[in-house]
Amino acid sequence: MNDTTRLTIRPGGPADAPATLDMLDAAVAWMNARGNTEQWGTTPYSQKPGGVARVEKYMTDNAPFIAELDGRPVGTLVLDSGPSPHVPIAPADEPERYVRLLVSDRAHAGRGVGAALLAHAVEETRRAGVDLLRVDCWAGGGGELVAYYERNGFTPTDRFTADSWPGQVLARRVGDR
Repeated sequence: MNDTTRLTIRPGGPADAPATLDMLDAAVAWMNARGNTEQWGTTPYSQKPGGVARVEKYMTDNAPFIAELDGRPVGTLVLDSGPSPHVPIAPADEPERYVRLLVSDRAHAGRGVGAALLAHAVEETRRAGVDLLRVDCWAGGGGELVAYYERNGFTPTDRFTADSWPGQVLARRVGDR
């Protein structure tokens, strides 16, 4: 079932940090229950050193967007103007928007929340007059996350390793051509 017909997306802010942390904690537990302990580890995100501060910073210093279903937060997307410092890649040689965070409520997994947020990121990027939208993700496991972004219109570009964590940068052109 696709819930996106009732989904709304609004700008986020500091008050959305607790709901985003709850989604991140649930995502860690969900991945661990499926045997994935490499992507985000086994410690709940809210208990990781710097985890709470990072999410609070995202909600104040970046461009957060919250997907809501019937008034309840079910997803978070954070846009920035370039990659985070932990990603060992060069910034683009042109203006870009960069997806710093994408997480959805696991109770709504597979129902299009993430895809709706990515479509919103495309529109926000286009509205800003920028042609390039990039994201990085975990490239381990069977490559399912890379494939997810490919299904949402992104093309793999640079691979990287950060502290033995295999990563993939993907890009999407969003301009009207």
